[in-house]
Amino acid sequence: MTERKRLPIGIQTFREIREDNHYYVDKTGLIQQIVESGKHYFLSRPRRFGKSLLLDTIKELFEGNEPLFQGLAIHDQWDWLVKYPVLRFSFGSGNFRQADYLPQNLMAQLDRLEEQFQYRSGYTTCPERFQSLLLHAHKQTGLPVVVLIDEYDKPILDALEYPDIAKANRDFLRGFYGTIKDFDGHIRFSFLTGVSKFSKVSLFSGLNNLEDITLIPRYSSLCGYTDADIDTVFAPELPGLDRAEIRAWYNGYNWLGTGVYNPFDILQLFKNHLFRNYWFETGTPTFLVEQLLKRQIPTLTLDSMLSSSDMLSSFEVGNITTEALLFQTGYLTIKQEENLGGQYFYTLGYPNREVYQSLNETLLSALVLDKSKQVVHSNQLYRLLLNNDFAGLKQLFHSFFASIPHQWYNNNEIQHYEGYYASVFYSYFASLGLNVTLEDTSNLGRIDMTLKFNQQVYIFEFKVVELIPQGKALQQIKDRAYADKYRGLNQPIYLIGVEFSKTDRNIVGFEWEQG
Repeated sequence: MTERKRLPIGIQTFREIREDNHYYVDKTGLIQQIVESGKHYFLSRPRRFGKSLLLDTIKELFEGNEPLFQGLAIHDQWDWLVKYPVLRFSFGSGNFRQADYLPQNLMAQLDRLEEQFQYRSGYTTCPERFQSLLLHAHKQTGLPVVVLIDEYDKPILDALEYPDIAKANRDFLRGFYGTIKDFDGHIRFSFLTGVSKFSKVSLFSGLNNLEDITLIPRYSSLCGYTDADIDTVFAPELPGLDRAEIRAWYNGYNWLGTGVYNPFDILQLFKNHLFRNYWFETGTPTFLVEQLLKRQIPTLTLDSMLSSSDMLSSFEVGNITTEALLFQTGYLTIKQEENLGGQYFYTLGYPNREVYQSLNETLLSALVLDKSKQVVHSNQLYRLLLNNDFAGLKQLFHSFFASIPHQWYNNNEIQHYEGYYASVFYSYFASLGLNVTLEDTSNLGRIDMTLKFNQQVYIFEFKVVELIPQGKALQQIKDRAYADKYRGLNQPIYLIGVEFSKTDRNIVGFEWEQG
């Protein structure tokens, strides 16, 4: 068995990982392919996926620090005698919601880089200082420069709730990044990473020489850990943990190639030996939740959203599609790809249990507003299901909606969209991580919701009585023989019809029987 090493939690410095005997998943073979097949690159990945470590690895590689790469795939394939000058920028820290902060931040970074190269340009504007530094570094070393930019989009993303500042930051960065194309002759290699893919028109106009490798299958595992990595590199950490549970909780991110785990989750799991929503808790998706509610997106639809390649690869201040927002931030991933007449379409869904459970819990909090009662209700739901207490479930489901303050409805149009009531209902189940299937296809139609729990099957049909007469929900389950699909499991099956009223703002019908 491989020796146990230190867990590189929170470490984004390649040198520290290699010199202090931390685990390292070798990405240098993929890095070599990238360097040899092109010059200017862009990669989008969600937060905490190892983008900063990737850039730091590339930096050490081009600077020719050979000892750090002993035993890695690229070691015998690289000319270590050539040491390129590297300019690395990062927008990982700072308050970019503050007007005019971005130029100050970048000026400070340029100060440090000029000091590193023992140079003073004399310019007082960022693009000109960048250009002058490029020329100087090339001349000083006799070698073209490597430009690495980490979190290139954070000054825009941080300010999305302040559109004027976000647009000002975007326009400023457009001018700064344009240097990479204009001074191409002085650049050996460039690589930009971030969470989002802003359209070339808005941010990368003039920078059309960037190759976007976000959805190139062979680079799908450039950031993140694969199943093979877990089973080999981290083999010493696996004893005592259920391998299938690790996969269910944290695997499933996909960019059209090998699926990956979020490194932050895996390292925290190995440290604590507890399954928790580690990645989700490091960022509060306030803006995302607000957008989903504002756009009246039912939570029921999130696990099967359809998008085109164009929608997924564009992001613009004031015009962000729901699909792009969820995909680029890592709350949804690609489940299926289809090529229809040369146009690519993607079915998006939750990557794993962590996101499925945590996002629904967060959305549920925004839907019901009372976190204390939400916790009590979730606890009761699980216990009532264990006991098949349907009378108790009926009362509990009624309490779900009765607990929502009336002023929530007065200040919101949300109750008028058909998916709202079913979304609250569904999200209570999903927030517990229960095995729920929506729009479950049978040969006679689509089952609204199926729950598999405690070696039993529960089939739900939802109706809004203002649209469909009362008493039709349970009858539809029976008329269309939805239960037949599950008889082969030889498990108890329960049929449950749930009817909502927009007028009463609650459940007005709840019938069940064993199928």
